[in-house]
Amino acid sequence: MKISIITLFPKIFDEFKNYSMIYKALKKGLAEIEVIDLRDYGLGPHKQVDDRPYGGGAGMVMRVDVIEKALSTLKSKLGPKIILLAPTGEQFTQKMAQKLAKEKQIVLICGHYEGVDARVEKLVDEKISIGPYVTSGGEVPAMVVMETIIRLLPGVLGNKASLQEESFTGGLLEYPQYTRPEVFKKMKVPEVLLSGNHQEIEKWRKSKQKNIQ
Repeated sequence: MKISIITLFPKIFDEFKNYSMIYKALKKGLAEIEVIDLRDYGLGPHKQVDDRPYGGGAGMVMRVDVIEKALSTLKSKLGPKIILLAPTGEQFTQKMAQKLAKEKQIVLICGHYEGVDARVEKLVDEKISIGPYVTSGGEVPAMVVMETIIRLLPGVLGNKASLQEESFTGGLLEYPQYTRPEVFKKMKVPEVLLSGNHQEIEKWRKSKQKNIQ
């Protein structure tokens, strides 16, 4: 899978690409992350990417023509799925991540400042929000979306069972986990987990899972 990110702050993603599972996925060739500096497509000598909002108001709005210019160089290659990260988008879920993980290429547009020109929505396939709150820009949401998707790609996680048992699989939160020491400050590991009775352990784990609804 190839993920292209359109952003005003490309350096933010430098360390992200060296992070744990992401680094391993990139090194194995299971994923590719392309970071595109929107200012490379800015207008005039100052590479302008935003302007004042029509009708007045605070802040600056990212220009639709600049974003379209950046997108045009990508559309001609693979015809990727284009996503705008915005607080008004559909809330991101594990089910959405599973669907996106099947794409060959996705493009994530990171908004910033007061937002993006509403006409950008006509250039994208969908809008995604990572939650009912506002971040300063789309860069952190882009990282959330990327990590969630990349870990689902075949071969990224060493143990396939991890994907089956983790939180949100089947609409349930993962059961509580314990490891050594067996007793910590008078807090004990549940006896059933020490019993060796796998049927009872499975029953206990299912009883502890919570429905995300």
